[in-house]
Amino acid sequence: MSRFGFNLRGSNGRARLGTLTTPHGVVETPAFMPVGTQGSVKATLHRHLENIGASIILGNTYHLFLRPGDERIARLGGLHAFIGWERPILTDSGGYQVFSLADRRVIREEGAEFQSHLDGSRHLLTPERATDIQARLGSDIQMVFDECLAYPATHEEAARSMERSARWAGRCRVRLEGLRDAPPADVTVTNPGQAQFGIVQGGVFQDLRAPSVDATVAVGFEGYAIGGLSVGEPVDVMYAVVEATAARLPEARPRYLMGAGTPEDLVECVARGIDMFDCVMPTRHARNGQLFTSQGRLNIKNARFADDLSPLDPECGCYTCRRHSRAYLRHLYVAGEMSAAALNTLHNLTFYLDTMRRIRDAIAFRSFESFREGFVRSLSRLALDS
Repeated sequence: MSRFGFNLRGSNGRARLGTLTTPHGVVETPAFMPVGTQGSVKATLHRHLENIGASIILGNTYHLFLRPGDERIARLGGLHAFIGWERPILTDSGGYQVFSLADRRVIREEGAEFQSHLDGSRHLLTPERATDIQARLGSDIQMVFDECLAYPATHEEAARSMERSARWAGRCRVRLEGLRDAPPADVTVTNPGQAQFGIVQGGVFQDLRAPSVDATVAVGFEGYAIGGLSVGEPVDVMYAVVEATAARLPEARPRYLMGAGTPEDLVECVARGIDMFDCVMPTRHARNGQLFTSQGRLNIKNARFADDLSPLDPECGCYTCRRHSRAYLRHLYVAGEMSAAALNTLHNLTFYLDTMRRIRDAIAFRSFESFREGFVRSLSRLALDS
């Protein structure tokens, strides 16, 4: 298997153009990763993802550990073989899911003890165990186990959490290096070329983000993520933290902003030096009838679309926009047809992936700032109808 690598091919301002090389293929950055939490991007097929240009998807350690189980997936050849996806996969460590189980978990230095949302069973997820689980899954990129702090939090709480995440990052790296050298009999490493990304924490406090960067970079990872944002803080605060944090990260390593993902966020954070994104927004919004277009957002269940024979987005070339009218899409949604979620998801993901392609082109032609201004202006034309 080929090893992981990152090649920074160019820039325009702080916006970066790069190439990720992984054991399962190449990813052009900036890139958006559709979220396939349980090995499946909701309401779509792998074939459709491939057709619209998805080069990498995201899976989740917490959910796959609980069902069907990482050991079973390893016995069946690893996550790529199990789900039938031949392109790269990144797995989140499960830290955010544990964070979301506020009334079902206890955090201590050893790790996070939590109660399963499926059957109430209790589990202990440690940095070492999260590393082992992801080694069995065999993703191309595994994330370290971190503590994602709720917003708002005090400076003292954020400092304590950040320092724990830094210690956990070191433990994750030690464990992965041990698996690379001499994996124990109970851990089947299904992807020997797997990379590991560290996660920078510190909440909204920039004086905590800086030491978190220093401590995480000192461990030595193949890439670095900014975590703990998009959890309720004002968007201008998020952008300020992203800009300051990205500027401190190594230029020769990929930079990943976890969980943030309005279309505006993608463009604005690329402008601040981010290379990789993931978010459930395009798929979740699609299932709720909220769609992204070149003129802004619209709610397809709005009654004014009942007799509208125009395509969802006249500037989009996806199957949904080529074949179906707004009137039909509204009918499917109101009728509760499963095809509504499928067609809406296909469009929203196409919009996101096409946005990333346009961003890459703009950086390559050194016209990113004009693209950025025009993109934000076009999205403001049409308010979301409720």
